[in-house]
Amino acid sequence: MLGNRLVLLDAVLGVAISAAYVSFAMQDGADGLPVFTGPVWLGWLVAAAVGLPVAVRGRWPLPVLAVVLVATTAATLLDITREPCISTALALHAVGRSEPLRRSAPAVVTALLTVAMGLFLGEAVLTPTGNIADIAGLVGAVWLLAGGAWGLGAHFRQRDAFAEREIRRVRAEERLRIAREMHDIVSHNLSLIAVQAGVANHIAEQRPVEAREALRGIEEASRSALLEMRGMLGVLRSAEPPPHEPVPGLAALRELADRAVSAGVSVDLEITGAGRPPAGVELAVYRIVQESLTNVVKHAAPARCTVRVDVGADAVGVHVVDDGTRAGRPGDGHGLVGMRERVMMYGGEFTAGPRPGGGFGVTARLPCGKGERG
Repeated sequence: MLGNRLVLLDAVLGVAISAAYVSFAMQDGADGLPVFTGPVWLGWLVAAAVGLPVAVRGRWPLPVLAVVLVATTAATLLDITREPCISTALALHAVGRSEPLRRSAPAVVTALLTVAMGLFLGEAVLTPTGNIADIAGLVGAVWLLAGGAWGLGAHFRQRDAFAEREIRRVRAEERLRIAREMHDIVSHNLSLIAVQAGVANHIAEQRPVEAREALRGIEEASRSALLEMRGMLGVLRSAEPPPHEPVPGLAALRELADRAVSAGVSVDLEITGAGRPPAGVELAVYRIVQESLTNVVKHAAPARCTVRVDVGADAVGVHVVDDGTRAGRPGDGHGLVGMRERVMMYGGEFTAGPRPGGGFGVTARLPCGKGERG
């Protein structure tokens, strides 16, 4: 809608400028300036060439500038011009707005030199109307108007380019955030389901009671995954801002530990400190512990795992260590990358790797006083 309005405005400007130049061509010299003495058809043709191209300056900025420059110079040499080259300024604005600097800069230099040459020839050589100082002042005024119009257009172009880059950056961050959340939700729950399904299949005949417990764990993990997935998909599908629903935090860590225990990992969980960190930090801590336990279940079960969360006044510390033997190389997959990204968003510190005495350790420190970094 805005684009249509701008096109209509340009059309009105083009017609108005042409009409003004038709009236200039019909001047009788009462204003003391030289008058156009050529045929009527030529005056109308020059007037149309000066103004009408402005109507399509947004679509073809450089061709429009070329036509307007030739027509304006002709009007100046024929003693028709009586205004400071408004059409040239409008055409240069479109060039600065639409064309990259490598093309618009030569265009504006060429345009300013052409206008200055036309004014000098028309006002100082063909039909002198003043001294050199007067002509220099006139050229300066035209340059100020035309060059300023180009500069304004170039500024708008740079502003829009910056806004477009910012939009792409935000979209990339959102894609990364969604991918991270999807990985944490799917990887954790599916890992538990796979382990417990294997256990149930192995002991189904000999120990049916334990098999039923494993199946119950599979049911709970499936429901939890579906619930979190529905919540995320609801946010993605909604055009409105998501409601402020509670996010997993420190209070949900015990449930994570219980799930890991049901998958064959002995978990010792301890949360120390007082107060409550910001919701974003709580979610990051929850996801770090979740991914760490998932890795233990996937790569080291059965194993013993210790989880320590220390809530301080200015930061939250997370320590997850296990004594298991990794089946694959530490760091395979996206889990550790996702944990590091979560910590870096808050300007924190993160380390992860094999322990000298065996097992694997994850350590993170998330400042509470810093918001997410863009």
